[in-house]
Amino acid sequence: MEEIAPGIWHWTVLHPRINIDVSSYYLPAERVVIDPMTPSDGLDWFAERGPPTDVFLTNRHHYRSSAQFAERFGVTVHCVREGMHEFTGGGERVEPFDFGDELPGGIVAHAVGAICPDETALHIPTRNALALADGAVRWRSGGPLAFVPDGLMDEPARTKEGLSESYRRLAKLDFQHLLLAHGEPFVGTGREVLATFAG
Repeated sequence: MEEIAPGIWHWTVLHPRINIDVSSYYLPAERVVIDPMTPSDGLDWFAERGPPTDVFLTNRHHYRSSAQFAERFGVTVHCVREGMHEFTGGGERVEPFDFGDELPGGIVAHAVGAICPDETALHIPTRNALALADGAVRWRSGGPLAFVPDGLMDEPARTKEGLSESYRRLAKLDFQHLLLAHGEPFVGTGREVLATFAG
């Protein structure tokens, strides 16, 4: 667990299904966890610093360890309405939100789309941050922002064009830190990195 910027904690855990490290974030003041995986040391750390009240998913595939957070802390798990079909038969308790909604902690949900209808960006004004889902990744520490591999897109050229359009729009928001679900976050330079990447 590392505090990468004031009030933003980041950690990575090996995802057992896709066999790569994925990123999660905790905002103690807002009591919000984003795209959670349970850290190797368990959940006691959160109990000492919160505990969290809400979990936000940047898309439906990032439910990850949400059930463990819900069982331990009674958090409400939130996913955009376009992704709610993922949670109709597995017993998961997930509450929908809509693009444009202001969520607990003053976080605002923005549509990204292109790669999937529920691809979401979360703007966190109190922390000067923007959280992205799967469209943009950072495969190695210190590396550049990149698109997710073509093999994970139905129509790569069209998907990249749609993602770039969304990222250009999002780069007009006021933020400094870019929080990625897959890869090391960009701290302090996130808005510039996203704007340059989107072209």
